[in-house]
Amino acid sequence: MVLLIVTVTMNAAIDRTLTVPNFQRGQRHRASQGLTLAGGKGINIARALKRLGVPVVATGLAGGGTGTRIIEELTAEAILNDFVRIDDDSRTSTAIVDPTGGTYTEVNEWGPRVEPHELDMLREKLVYLSRGADYVIFAGSLPRGVEDDFYADVIRDLNRRGVLTVLDSEGEPLRLAAHAEPFLVSPNEREAESLVGQEFHDDDDFLGGLEAIAELGARNVLITRESGCWALLRHEREQHRYRALAPRVDPVSAVGSGDVLLAGFIAARLDGRSDEEALRFAVAAGAASTLELGAGRVEEREAGRLVGGVEVAQLEPVAER
Repeated sequence: MVLLIVTVTMNAAIDRTLTVPNFQRGQRHRASQGLTLAGGKGINIARALKRLGVPVVATGLAGGGTGTRIIEELTAEAILNDFVRIDDDSRTSTAIVDPTGGTYTEVNEWGPRVEPHELDMLREKLVYLSRGADYVIFAGSLPRGVEDDFYADVIRDLNRRGVLTVLDSEGEPLRLAAHAEPFLVSPNEREAESLVGQEFHDDDDFLGGLEAIAELGARNVLITRESGCWALLRHEREQHRYRALAPRVDPVSAVGSGDVLLAGFIAARLDGRSDEEALRFAVAAGAASTLELGAGRVEEREAGRLVGGVEVAQLEPVAER
């Protein structure tokens, strides 16, 4: 039986990554390297899944000339795609990577305005594509004209159809969608802090954050950060809590590493690995992705090489104070 993933990118983009050594504001620079890829979090996840050998179809909204280029770029990478074409132009995003300072700067456009009939077309496409899917992954921001409860509505619909749903978003769309009881939510540290209303400083803070997000309705929770992730995973009605720390690497760019971590976790679960093994591979994949430019680009062999350096610990629940 073929296991299939569908990724949904509501705010797809053309992502330009420029390498600019010694980048300084207000100065004129010449990029030493440039890379253009189809982007947006769902597309990044689809790219990573494809590179990890998992059958995947990327869908979402693609508009205007930029939308045409997004689809052309995906097709050139042999990533299966089936986007709804909309009238307004999709966005272009730019990341400036400074290898000397170890920093990156992102500039993201707002993206297109979406009309109600265009959203209806996407809903119909999701019903069709989800019939053969094991997971549907919603990732990224919502463009203008899309209500904050969009993710929550479609997740509830897919839950009724018996499809496992995954969400990686932020703000009000994330909060509302968590109430819809997705199979997994995967915010990064900043997004999780915003969702629960406090900063995380130590293991207890992360554990408390995991439990607060699970109480909203999410069945499983990953909180990602550059150094690894924290996880609350349900197994046979029991909750298990983990901390997974990545091995030290010399990163080229961390852009999209959280997307690759999530893709690695889903790929490992489909492969039948245990929760601990899935976390180990996910963190290794995220670390491997920082060794090259371009969000979602990862070499499976490199991830395999790093797996042994990932530290996974099972943690006890936070004691009530």
